[in-house]
Amino acid sequence: MGGKIEVKDARAIHVPDDPVIPFIEGDGVGADIWRAAVLVIDAAVERAYAGSRKIVWQQVWAGEEAIKRYGDPLPAETLRAIGDCKVAIKGPLTTPVASGFRSLNVALRQIFDLYVCIRPIRHIPGTPSPMREPEKVDFVIFRENTEDVYAGIEWSGGSEEAKRLIRFLREELGVEIRSGSGIGIKPVSPFASKRLVKRAIEYAVEKGRRSVTLVHKGNIMKYTEGAFRDWGYEVAQQEFLTEVIKEDELEELFCGELPEGKIVIKDRLADAMFQQVLLRPEDYDVLAMPNLNGDYFSDACAAQVGGLGMAPGANMGDEVAIFEATHGSAPKYAGKDKVNPSSMILSGAMMLEYLGWTEAARLIEGALQKTIEAKTVTYDLYRQLRGATLLRCSQFGEAVVRNMDKRGDTDE
Repeated sequence: MGGKIEVKDARAIHVPDDPVIPFIEGDGVGADIWRAAVLVIDAAVERAYAGSRKIVWQQVWAGEEAIKRYGDPLPAETLRAIGDCKVAIKGPLTTPVASGFRSLNVALRQIFDLYVCIRPIRHIPGTPSPMREPEKVDFVIFRENTEDVYAGIEWSGGSEEAKRLIRFLREELGVEIRSGSGIGIKPVSPFASKRLVKRAIEYAVEKGRRSVTLVHKGNIMKYTEGAFRDWGYEVAQQEFLTEVIKEDELEELFCGELPEGKIVIKDRLADAMFQQVLLRPEDYDVLAMPNLNGDYFSDACAAQVGGLGMAPGANMGDEVAIFEATHGSAPKYAGKDKVNPSSMILSGAMMLEYLGWTEAARLIEGALQKTIEAKTVTYDLYRQLRGATLLRCSQFGEAVVRNMDKRGDTDE
């Protein structure tokens, strides 16, 4: 049957030895990458704990398959299972462009108040990269998940709602907007901004990271993204006074040398930061940013470490955490057993670490690295590596399992 994960105060969780964890295969290539990933996750747990721990998987549905089964892309049964079990993992879900239902990913974040999206960006040795020194890329993006333009507050051009809002803006506030315009609202609150930055700083403290950078476009959007920056500094000052120092204080008081046990907090404009992650990635550890910036950066930075196929992710709140492959559903490859399952596999490793099962997580990471270093890879990496062996998606998962060893120093 399996036991239930319980969430205690301050996000502390109690995990039984047989937790029930719902999974959503997802649309498109979701079924392919899930089969490869679950093989790896189960093998890691078995090897790490010799049968004393085991995940009891519970399949639930969302997206296209849910519409077929329930007539609803996000059924109540799925939401109930995730809410009860507290931890879930999912494959990619299709989101129509311009029309159709809104993003199911966004809906899940809003329903469960999964206010932080965590995207680690780290180069795995052996992975092809456009960077000259990809080993310098090792930072974690904390993306605010509930506000900004992703709040979904918008009206189509020419609609009665858009006309009313344009009229209000013109007559009440003196703002001229071209007729026929679509209108969207970008809310950014101190509540959401501060709790996001707080989680980012807590992570930096826990993991021994050296810096937290607030990434914004506050020179133009002064009262939304500029305010995000200001509220972020307030959190650092009010709640982490003994752990954090500002960048200007670092220069004035310590000649730029970070004292032991301290974290520097700084900020960068988003456009400049796109250059920084390419030219000086080693200068950054944890990046905290509003929702839309986080979407851009997490995808763009994934290209530095091998692409979205190598990019894990998690959406977390205070009660529920959902781990996910960060790429799209790629429907043209569905059922072809072709795509790279590493994003899903690494998201599984993130989930295991969240559960406190770090031994199993390290097994996955070590075995994945061995597999890639041996140049036994799927097509996305194969075409960039000389002398590589091409594997199908399922074969790649099997190869990771073969390369798994508790000590991490020998192949099986």
